[in-house]
Amino acid sequence: LEMKKSEEIFGKILKKIRAEKGFSQEKLALEADLDRTFISLLERGLRQPSLNTLLQISKSLDIKASEIVAQVEIELSNI
Repeated sequence: LEMKKSEEIFGKILKKIRAEKGFSQEKLALEADLDRTFISLLERGLRQPSLNTLLQISKSLDIKASEIVAQVEIELSNI
């Protein structure tokens, strides 16, 4: 249950950051060398990123991976 929650929260945060940066799923996928469908699965909480994927995504969005993880931790602590 905890893992499912963290995946959903990660997805919500990823979507928020992506939108704030003005990226479409397509653009993020292209920049991070990932499949757009995979970005969609991440944002819907249906997949979780590997460390390498998290690093690729964060680099593409110009945000530290640790900042994304910190935001997930904050959300989890509010449950």
